Amino acid sequence: MNESWVTVVGNAATRPDFWETAAGVAVARFRLAVTVRRWDRGRDAWADAYTSFYTVWTWRSLAANVAGSVSLGEPLVVHGTLRVREREWERDRDRERDRPLQGDGGGAAAAAPGGDSGGGANQTRRWVTAEIDALAVGHDLTRGTSAFRRISQAKPLLNALTGATSP
Repeated sequence: MNESWVTVVGNAATRPDFWETAAGVAVARFRLAVTVRRWDRGRDAWADAYTSFYTVWTWRSLAANVAGSVSLGEPLVVHGTLRVREREWERDRDRERDRPLQGDGGGAAAAAPGGDSGGGANQTRRWVTAEIDALAVGHDLTRGTSAFRRISQAKPLLNALTGATSP
């Protein structure tokens, strides 16, 4: 399968949410704000343009390390696969579901055909999300310093006489 690999530089827009799945797999999720900067010839200075937001998903040891290392507002570099999805939320059923991206996606928060854009009971909202399944996350060292601490994995010791392991 072809995947779009991206490297994105931005700031943590939320604190990481951390949890474990029913199978015991660690997961962390946070939002990343990426602001485009352009050179303004009239002012002879850099100026901020628009900001894009990405939901970054991390798994296993990366998730645990992100949860312990990333704080709101910190500059980050994220590398992973880009996933663009159309989302739909139906008010009358009070549920959210994923749909494959089709056409132009209807734009952000566009009402579906037949939907009530005035806030009625049968309102359907559609929007497009950009998500990154991260392979690596780190602090952007062009904007500050960082101190790295290696995490060691605990390994059980084998008792040669009995063959039992100890914690």
